[in-house]
Amino acid sequence: MEKEYRPRLNEKEYNLIQKYRSKGNLLIIGDLHSPFIKPGYLEFCKSVYDKYNCTRVVFIGDLIDNHYSSYHETDPDGVGAGQELTMAIRKLNKWYDVFPDADVMLGNHDAIPARKAFSAGLSTKWIKSIGEVLQYDGWRYHEELIINDVLYVHGTGRKARNRCKDDLISVVQGHYHSESYIEHFVGERFRMFAMQVGCGVDRTAYAMAYGKHFKKMHINCGVVLDNGEQPILEYMKL
Repeated sequence: MEKEYRPRLNEKEYNLIQKYRSKGNLLIIGDLHSPFIKPGYLEFCKSVYDKYNCTRVVFIGDLIDNHYSSYHETDPDGVGAGQELTMAIRKLNKWYDVFPDADVMLGNHDAIPARKAFSAGLSTKWIKSIGEVLQYDGWRYHEELIINDVLYVHGTGRKARNRCKDDLISVVQGHYHSESYIEHFVGERFRMFAMQVGCGVDRTAYAMAYGKHFKKMHINCGVVLDNGEQPILEYMKL
């Protein structure tokens, strides 16, 4: 009889993965801010997807940084609008190749072009959506999404724990690069969780200069196992 292959995991990790294998496991990818993505983050996310035998993917928002048009101060020595977008799409193409079917939450940076157009008084009829720009069949874009009674949202405005308690629903979100956690809230007849996911951003990139004095970024991704029951954070080795 052929010996069963055991991955290089400790006993607790191995037993957990076997318990939840093939039960609707979901990978949550942190803020990317393309083209300013941390080298190796794609390979890390793919390894986590495989480790937990995930069947669904959610990008938690801020796919694209749009630094050239940021509401933060922009770097005068940075690349121009057209070049930055071309670079961003070129890097996202690699993510689409690996994860061709995904749900994408819309982040505040993704919305910068539309917000600038609104400030300039332009009708939305003149503006392309991010889906029209990227043209990735199989990627679906949302402001918020509920999967297995868990709310997925980018997270602008409130931390995950506050959103969970305010809205009385389990929450997974990103947005706050320097913070990540999982908290459970348990009552007599209910249990909810709040998961704050970090990011996959290259903090040395010029577009991240505005946050260089903040706490260090949490480079990780999340998984939610067993059809919305078990949240886990996985940290990338730096």
